[in-house]
Amino acid sequence: MKILFYDTKSYDKDSFQQVLKNYPQVTIEYTKSDLDPRTAALAEGFDAVCAFVSSDVGTQTVEILHQKNIRLLLMRCAGFNNVDLESAAKYGIRVMRVPGYSPEAVAEHAMALALASNRRLHKAYNKVRENDFSLSGLMGFNFYQKTAGIVGTGQIGAAMCRICRGFGMKVIAYDVYQNPSLKDFVEYVPLEKLLADSDVISLHCPLMDSTYHMINLDTIRQMKDGVVLVNTSRGALVKTDDLIEGIRMHKFAGVGLDVYEEETDNVFEDRSDEILEHSTTARLLSFPNVMITSHQGFFTREALEAIAVTTLQNALDWMEGKSSRNDVKQ
Repeated sequence: MKILFYDTKSYDKDSFQQVLKNYPQVTIEYTKSDLDPRTAALAEGFDAVCAFVSSDVGTQTVEILHQKNIRLLLMRCAGFNNVDLESAAKYGIRVMRVPGYSPEAVAEHAMALALASNRRLHKAYNKVRENDFSLSGLMGFNFYQKTAGIVGTGQIGAAMCRICRGFGMKVIAYDVYQNPSLKDFVEYVPLEKLLADSDVISLHCPLMDSTYHMINLDTIRQMKDGVVLVNTSRGALVKTDDLIEGIRMHKFAGVGLDVYEEETDNVFEDRSDEILEHSTTARLLSFPNVMITSHQGFFTREALEAIAVTTLQNALDWMEGKSSRNDVKQ
């Protein structure tokens, strides 16, 4: 079985090559190009392609993959809203994903963002480097005995609940489906109550029509003054222009973001100074209580290994004609 691996970074290749020795039936060719209508034709002669959440796997891309006889699309991530599932089903292209790789990695990063933005660690670091040891502008608040509101309690959200509990926080949550493993210490509440009662709000839900821009000016106004907001899930859960307005209203003590709406535009991959200058993400960076990282929540050795193992096992299941819980259904 031959797989074309799109949007290859050095760490992707290293992690997959380490695991690949356990899958002698599979060979992988790596390309730095991301998957989109322009690059889909590169897949000629392969059985499957491996893509990421930033790839453009829309109708045109899927049609070209079909023309090149691709029968399997391996998403090495949990998200799949960038895939035209209807076209994939039409052309008999099976779509498989990695629903959970290291939930603790993302949850730990979410807490790191919450702490860093609250205690202004990024600002403190820069001040000390400039030989300024003053505490002006660095005051935060204790998380101990405060309320953490977790939106989405799947594997990552559940891990975040456990971390918040370890900090001595009261944990409340909102989700369509309640996680039974959290019943002893998490109270499920309506979203409106979570927004109103939480001192720290962390987003851990998928991007769907129902969650698109769920954080907007209306929901921001329902939050406590001085709240800390963290998003390590999908950028479009937050309406960025409204977030900026909320920051200007002094609604937030801190904002920690590992994802942002403009990721799909490859703003930071292009490194265009003109685009960066006028991007909403760049505007967010101008606020001292905002901490932004480059979608690194998953970026641990353990997570990369788990992604490689699950992706290659998905390929093996496809080869053997096995059904899998990792199948993406239309």
